[in-house]
Amino acid sequence: MCIKKRIELLFCYDVKDANPNGDPLDENKPRIDEETKINIVTDVRLKRTIRDYLYEYKGYNGHNGKDIFVREIFIDDDPTKGIQDGKTRAKDYNNNAENVLRECIDIRLFGGVIPLDKDSITYTGPVQFKMGRSLHKVELKHIKGTGAFASKAGAKQATFREEYILPYSFICFHGVINETAAKHTKLTDDDVKELLEAMWNGTKNLISRSKFGQMPRFLLKVTYKEPGFFIGDLDKKIKLTSYENDFSIRNVKDFKLDIEELKKSFEENKEKIESIEYKIDNNLCIVNDIPENWEQLQI
Repeated sequence: MCIKKRIELLFCYDVKDANPNGDPLDENKPRIDEETKINIVTDVRLKRTIRDYLYEYKGYNGHNGKDIFVREIFIDDDPTKGIQDGKTRAKDYNNNAENVLRECIDIRLFGGVIPLDKDSITYTGPVQFKMGRSLHKVELKHIKGTGAFASKAGAKQATFREEYILPYSFICFHGVINETAAKHTKLTDDDVKELLEAMWNGTKNLISRSKFGQMPRFLLKVTYKEPGFFIGDLDKKIKLTSYENDFSIRNVKDFKLDIEELKKSFEENKEKIESIEYKIDNNLCIVNDIPENWEQLQI
């Protein structure tokens, strides 16, 4: 059964000595607002984290009626034939959008364009995230190293490699799950549970050279009673405190997360809130206590 209630999400994770989201148009540097020095991470990056986790760890791999629609698949499983385009992918489902919705959790979550033979169907995703932003200014570091191979056979010196990293970034994403759009993609409560697990564990499992060093720290799910209502801007109601300066932060122990404004907002709107659920990493220090009426997410 499709979800019936509006849901608001807040997700915080941190990055140490890594590149959370490189810009391919700018030497793959971490994305930084040049005026504010705030680190930016696209919603596309977070959605990819979620898709990859569901594919690799939760069995959404095209078997047993569970799949990820937006993923790289070789034509006829032959790398020499190249990667499927959208129309070829739709043929895997006999150009039937209902088949796609039934099997592909990423379309139920995020929507998408399904290019059928005669026409295309566009689904607006119930789950929408704003750009993720760090809650402090960040510092870009340029690192040079030596590669394993020479530029050509017989050369006496290996090639050099260069990369850009952030010594530390504490990033916050704000999202909304729209119960109205959920009717069209048939998003269920079980799908939302899979989403939350993928956000938390998927971030932890970004184990590649450029992404290793990311850890989930705080996840909040607010379910509302009234259709169409949500508080909004939850990411603007939290902040970091108890640190010397932005550029001195190097790990999660160097600051506290202040959620007092968030708690106040929830108290002011308590008549419209059905439940507040959360998960917190033991290493993250919160200013004051988590309210007793908040329930722990089972992830």
